[in-house]
Amino acid sequence: MLSEVLKDYHIILASGSPRRQQFFQDLGLKVEIRLKEVEEIYPERLRGSDIPDYLAQLKALPFKDELREKDILITSDTVVWHLNKALGKPRNREEAFGMLRSLSGKDHQVITSVCFTTKQMQKTVNSVTKVYFDELTEGEITYYIDTFKPYDKAGAYGIQEWIGLTGIRKIEGSYFNVVGLPVHQVYRSLHTLVENK
Repeated sequence: MLSEVLKDYHIILASGSPRRQQFFQDLGLKVEIRLKEVEEIYPERLRGSDIPDYLAQLKALPFKDELREKDILITSDTVVWHLNKALGKPRNREEAFGMLRSLSGKDHQVITSVCFTTKQMQKTVNSVTKVYFDELTEGEITYYIDTFKPYDKAGAYGIQEWIGLTGIRKIEGSYFNVVGLPVHQVYRSLHTLVENK
């Protein structure tokens, strides 16, 4: 099992997301949560998966000089890619409403990138899931925002919440990627990382 493969390693998860932290618990892995503030700004020329790739790598930068020999740092970022534009976390109620109204009745991509950094190397993987929303009424959008306050979620929604149960018609790709982490890729990547050492 992965916990056995990684028994000599120290995993650092640089994420305050309770969902991501839970995934590592579910994998049976002990991780240290270590957070550093990073201004999440990316070059405007970036498109699609290049954006979370860049941001996941950017989040690793402040840790660069403090990693020890057996440390594996994991940083991650998720964007919702819709109508050739990245939707991040809404800053307020108005932004959240605008995002959900834009997603209503259409499909979009949820892209999560995960960056693995050690003292010697860095590797970034990403996963893309296509999500199809039914038409949402203004009342449904308002109810969801006021009840669930999705300000910590890219695209202003959580698929695991009420809006996912009632408003998402289908998805193509990994469900867990939309929740916030492509767990299958993380599992495989950690195996590969250690086996290739």
